[in-house]
Amino acid sequence: MRKGQVNVFILLLFFTLSSASDQRWRKAMMSAYNGSSSMMMNRVGSSILFPIHGNVYPTGYYNVTINIGHPPKPYFLDLDTGSDLTWLQCNAPCVHCIEAPHPLYQPTNDLVACKDPLCAALHPPGDYKCESPDQCDYEVEYADGGSSLGVLVRDVFSLNYTNGIRLSPRLALGCGYDQIPGTSNHPLDGILGLGRGKSSIVSQLQSQGLVRNVVGHCLSGIGGGFLFFGDGVYDSSHVTWTPMSQEFTRYYSPGSAEFHFGGKATGIKNLIVIFDSGSSYTYLNSQAYQAVTVLLKKELSGRSLKEAPEDQTLPLCWKGRKPFRSVRDAKKYFKTVLSLAFTNSGRRKTQFELHPEAYLIISNKGNVCLGILNGTQVGLQNLNVIGDISMQDRMVIYDNEKQVIGWSPANCDNLPRFRSYM
Repeated sequence: MRKGQVNVFILLLFFTLSSASDQRWRKAMMSAYNGSSSMMMNRVGSSILFPIHGNVYPTGYYNVTINIGHPPKPYFLDLDTGSDLTWLQCNAPCVHCIEAPHPLYQPTNDLVACKDPLCAALHPPGDYKCESPDQCDYEVEYADGGSSLGVLVRDVFSLNYTNGIRLSPRLALGCGYDQIPGTSNHPLDGILGLGRGKSSIVSQLQSQGLVRNVVGHCLSGIGGGFLFFGDGVYDSSHVTWTPMSQEFTRYYSPGSAEFHFGGKATGIKNLIVIFDSGSSYTYLNSQAYQAVTVLLKKELSGRSLKEAPEDQTLPLCWKGRKPFRSVRDAKKYFKTVLSLAFTNSGRRKTQFELHPEAYLIISNKGNVCLGILNGTQVGLQNLNVIGDISMQDRMVIYDNEKQVIGWSPANCDNLPRFRSYM
């Protein structure tokens, strides 16, 4: 779902197809590439790349800037692999809008009609009524208590391939004119939905033949990073891959995992795991969370660290003899690697490892705090969320065409460089 703390969509949104104008635009693009669709896809096989801003702590979220409209205007969007619909706070007029860094989006008159298949896909079966035939109303709710209500419109997105070619596709997005802030609210213009559904931006781009349906991100531990659409940024042979679950299809989920502590099985199995860039921290269910805290406290026993309940940054913090300046300083106390072992179709197990940098932060009080939280306490039930803290300094890739999730260590501090494809 979105930002800060808990970020899992309660309601996932879907829409498909492009408008007739989209089709005309795509034909013009094909002509620009000598009329060859195969040549188009070869060049599209590079990627669309976005710099990322933000950090896990103290900012609490990562965002990208996307230019939308004609003429294009910049908007800061929370990148969220846990949801599908992209929406902006908009002046339709706005009933309730929250603090945002830019003026409200001025919607186009290119409304998605209620009887459009895109709109039908937004609503549960049997609960689809066209009270306003000329427009498609939507309402999304998030697990942190936030929500957005609005209408679907189409508008121009100004994008660039990594080879320098500029794109201006018309894509569907939500015009949100009634927002309720959640507990993890941040001053952003809207949400960039990157989930598995057909309404996600990359799915729409793929349906127009503009990019392969692959989303990836590289979050830097010192802040920033990059987001990409397409498969031209990474070497697949250097990536650890695991299949997407065919059971938990709402999310980017590798299915069930077994929890390991220090390379040893804990006996805690069948953890339903999802990857969610909209969640700053990692969440485990009560059983796994209690195991982590008990085992870490046991490991720290006899060492010169004391719990710091006065530090309310996160539920569990420790203070040393002097303030910590970085997680590196704290690693002499925290040496254990945590891991989640996924079983690939009953054959081999793929390990997603969490080194101390992937589960600790240093608070503004100089204490070291555990960035793994109790998901059961905040209403996630049996879901276990791999959040931003655990995806730092590695490339994480969601290949919707091959239905696999991959990760590999990476330098996320700088944008990758590309050779020219022209």
